[in-house]
Amino acid sequence: MLKILWYYSKKEQGVSPVSWPTTPPHHHQKKIDCSCFWVTVLDGNVVGIVAARGNEEDNTVELRRMSVDAKYRGKGIAKALGRKVLEFAMLNNYSAVVLGTTAVKMAAHRLYESLGFKYVGVTEHYVLPGMSHSILERMFFQLHYHRYRLQLREE
Repeated sequence: MLKILWYYSKKEQGVSPVSWPTTPPHHHQKKIDCSCFWVTVLDGNVVGIVAARGNEEDNTVELRRMSVDAKYRGKGIAKALGRKVLEFAMLNNYSAVVLGTTAVKMAAHRLYESLGFKYVGVTEHYVLPGMSHSILERMFFQLHYHRYRLQLREE
């Protein structure tokens, strides 16, 4: 049995409550630091996760940290998780969903495109937060940061 559970966190006025809510995210009126986290459980095992983070400044949601256990890939779990993020964005009246990825596997890029995302560009020689920019890292560990966007409605 496949279940997708969601986790909702909202930070307001310096207080960061962490709880499992009893109402779906669309029942919450404010979008202040609005974030969600979904976990896919199959036969009692966590097999996939995804997070979404709302950005009030540009009225977008960022799809973050999608991951599916290698043994369960190709079974539609990532697509179901991606759809949950899109549903969350629509229910909360965000205008677009954005994501960035350093994924080198083309399957990840095909997944995003199958969900409706459009490729908007790449940052060459991307440096992960916390990297020291040492000469060895620059020589042997260069990443390409691919950006995607799915416009839900015009502002």
